[in-house]
Amino acid sequence: MSYVRRRWLAILLPAFLVVLCAFVSLTEQSAGAVSDPPGPVTGNATYFDGLGSPYGGCGMPQANLDSQDFVALNVYNTPGDYAFYPRPLTGANLSKAGLWNNGLNCGRYVQVEISDYCTGTNDGAPNQAFCRNGSWVSDAYNGAKLTMLVADSCGDANGWCRDDPYHLDLSKDSLNRFVKNGGAVGDLYPNHWNNRHVTWSFVPAPNYSGDINIGFLQGAQVWWPAISVSHLANGIHGVEYYANGAWQPAQMNSDMGQSYVIGGTTSGASQFQIRVRDATDTLINGGRVYSFSLPSACNPQCGAPYTKVTYTTSQGPTSTPTATPTVTPTVTPTVTPTVTPTGGTGVSCNVNHQVASSWQGGFTANVTVKSTGTTAWNNWTITWTPPSGVSLVNAWGSTITPSGATWTIKAPSWATSLAAGATATFGYQANGPSTAAPTGITCS
Repeated sequence: MSYVRRRWLAILLPAFLVVLCAFVSLTEQSAGAVSDPPGPVTGNATYFDGLGSPYGGCGMPQANLDSQDFVALNVYNTPGDYAFYPRPLTGANLSKAGLWNNGLNCGRYVQVEISDYCTGTNDGAPNQAFCRNGSWVSDAYNGAKLTMLVADSCGDANGWCRDDPYHLDLSKDSLNRFVKNGGAVGDLYPNHWNNRHVTWSFVPAPNYSGDINIGFLQGAQVWWPAISVSHLANGIHGVEYYANGAWQPAQMNSDMGQSYVIGGTTSGASQFQIRVRDATDTLINGGRVYSFSLPSACNPQCGAPYTKVTYTTSQGPTSTPTATPTVTPTVTPTVTPTVTPTGGTGVSCNVNHQVASSWQGGFTANVTVKSTGTTAWNNWTITWTPPSGVSLVNAWGSTITPSGATWTIKAPSWATSLAAGATATFGYQANGPSTAAPTGITCS
């Protein structure tokens, strides 16, 4: 019998996901929607090659992870529903959340134990049974264990990532490092894998010592101080920053659960103080305060994917912040032009462009593209003319190529087709004024 061993790559998540303060309340995002599983659970396991570049779903580069044994959790829990929903999940869509939990399980560890092998086809096909034309059997690899770090998300439109709430996507290089009888199994992959069952549960960080790591993300600057926090004893559920004499709740960077956008001790300052809450919503280390500055390498903005900072610590009060954040994004009115197709029979679209956050000299924007034609829109592409003085810094959820006075936006590799009436979302960061929207929008 020919066994199917199917591999799913991690979705290439954005380098810069926007601060959605205008759309996601701090209370809703920090509360989460999904409880931990009730003890060890069993689900299907797949594998993927590695994190996207420059970041995985939690907002950390792979090279800076605390462990190279890492997993991805399901973004959605939508059996039989393989549509994509805007992330982070909010409002009515919170009921669709998987154990990724809008990023709130980032930085935690799971104890994974190898279970049964499928003798049939286990390809994760939508609306199909797992392990078709075969059965689950135990073998010599059952019971092998490995402790792994939650570092990425699985939002793919397949049975594993939608139909199985306890599915884990494992880093491929970890498969032969599972331990049984005191030694690594060595040869679980490729001939003895076939997307097995695993049993797993959340556990504290193994052999934890030291303190957290803090680093600025690529593009971070005084007016957009985005950080990632790692080396966590029990995950991360929030960051608070000290500004203008009060503790403020920081906004998570979309659903990249280890990344937050903070503020300076005063408006526009390059000095920062933060404290961190773990997966139990408790301030870590008794409310320890971490003080640091924007590194000189980040003037005018950070160029590396991750710039680690050196900090000092002190103890502070442990009260919960009640003040409203002082750094509030400026949101411009929504612009929704209806454009005429420039090529392809039945192709037409609406484009909704909205500034999500802005600061002196730059902004981020969210864009929703809707196919209004009568047939599928394959390899969807739009073009527009940006406002004068606007230059692209980076993009996510699409590929944007500036050429002269025109930007060409192409579909991402994992979602190239839009059915009639379907939508896609992407975003970008730019330098320049945020007061005007793109013009001359076309779709093809």
